[in-house]
Amino acid sequence: MTASTSAALLAIDDLASAWPGQPPLASGWTTGIGAGVTLLHGDTASGKSTLLRVLAGALPATGRLTLVGVRLDTEPDTYRRNVFLCEPATDAFDQVTARACTASLSAGDAAFDAAAWHALVEGFALVPHLDKPLYMLSTGSKRKVWLAAALASGRALTLLDEPTGGLDAASVRCLWNALAGLAVRADRAVIVASAERIDRVPLAATIELPLR
Repeated sequence: MTASTSAALLAIDDLASAWPGQPPLASGWTTGIGAGVTLLHGDTASGKSTLLRVLAGALPATGRLTLVGVRLDTEPDTYRRNVFLCEPATDAFDQVTARACTASLSAGDAAFDAAAWHALVEGFALVPHLDKPLYMLSTGSKRKVWLAAALASGRALTLLDEPTGGLDAASVRCLWNALAGLAVRADRAVIVASAERIDRVPLAATIELPLR
């Protein structure tokens, strides 16, 4: 991992995670994730998605995760409320509109930036789709709904898994521009899991999988 120069928003202490019968994804991993954009880089099936879910508190692991002073093991609900895990593949919101999905994803997020969301909706060409149920949307448009909510979030930790998948060229440019804006924020950490290198966004750090 290339160290971040900013103070850690997410402290990872002695983290260990493994599927039964599989090599460990992490074993005694200790590091800090600072503000800005961190690249989680690894080949397909290297464990990027699993590690994001561990950091979100959605999969079990041993060790300690502390996000802006809140420990997952002692205050799990508060910890998870500070995380936005972008999961466009889920069917949990298929029956509701893109607008209603966004309202659910941003519920309880007092720092959600409505102006930024509107700009992202425009940039992702989502305006014609806001009042359609998600099951009617293409894979790319469904991803854009989630990305707009994630990038406008005020939560301390945002986790994006292969965010360019299914996006058209204009939407990819919108994504890079939004991430470049978040890269200079001191109050948000964004982890982008990708099999490709990122050269359009200034990175605070890079995590290479498999972990060493």
